Amino acid sequence: MGNVIEIILPVFGLISLGFATGWFGLLSPKAGEGLSDFVFMFGIPTLIFRTMATAELPSSQPWGYWGAYFLGVACVWAMTMFFAQKFSGSGHAESVIAGFCASQSNTVLVGIPLLLSAYGEAGRVPLFLLIAIHLPIMVTAATIMIEGRDQVNFLKLAEKLFLNPILLAIFIGLAWRATGFGLGGPIKSIIDQLASAAIPCALVAMGLALRRYGLHDDIRLSVVVTLMKLVVHPALVYVFAVWVFSMPTVWAGIAVLFAAMPSGINSYLFAARYNTGISLSSGTIALSTGLSVLTTPFWLWMLGIGPG
Repeated sequence: MGNVIEIILPVFGLISLGFATGWFGLLSPKAGEGLSDFVFMFGIPTLIFRTMATAELPSSQPWGYWGAYFLGVACVWAMTMFFAQKFSGSGHAESVIAGFCASQSNTVLVGIPLLLSAYGEAGRVPLFLLIAIHLPIMVTAATIMIEGRDQVNFLKLAEKLFLNPILLAIFIGLAWRATGFGLGGPIKSIIDQLASAAIPCALVAMGLALRRYGLHDDIRLSVVVTLMKLVVHPALVYVFAVWVFSMPTVWAGIAVLFAAMPSGINSYLFAARYNTGISLSSGTIALSTGLSVLTTPFWLWMLGIGPG
């Protein structure tokens, strides 16, 4: 279990530090919001830009990789919506939020630090390629299901997605790569410093967010959605990535661990936008992040990363 502890402890240790600073009032909720803004606007986009500008990218689209992950997303989303409607009495909009919580992973604040700790440089390309299409697909699907195809303003939705700092970092990184200029000198120094700050700041911000949102109502449904997120979702992706589709071992591992990450804050923001399922989403974020301390080592072991 040596490698598991080395991967898990720094990640959740920094999350705990952020939670503790919020608990004892050392940092205010506004400080947490500011830290999250830095992470989303500068830290993680810089890390992604550096990777996309310098890494070796696949020569063709990894369709099996996309298929393995998003088939898992579709299955767990549908299963969670069915449970929420039939056994918890949720309406259509809240059941969509439940499915979104069960299939939308915390890619930035927890996923990037943990997955890069597990796979290092070899995991950067598959991780950031999946991040590139994860947000647009998830947000578009959830919006269409809640609003209905005829009511969605696709132009505004596309504008919001295009202006997302993470997606912009991917596009700019690829464009910079195409120029052949490379990265060096003072520019590289600035980029490296921002990128190195991204991960620890992201984890502390996650801890502060957990202290702020916490557990509220709908605990029973939050427990079910959490189990869907941490157990069913990665299990489905594991089956598709390892037994159905063909892909490199690292790519399969990234897909499974990506799915095994706790529910992301975007699920709360999406619920707040439609004023439904807010307590469900915040409870699921808190519960899934806490329980992922126990489930993540299992998935690392399943992927052969445990012994070391």
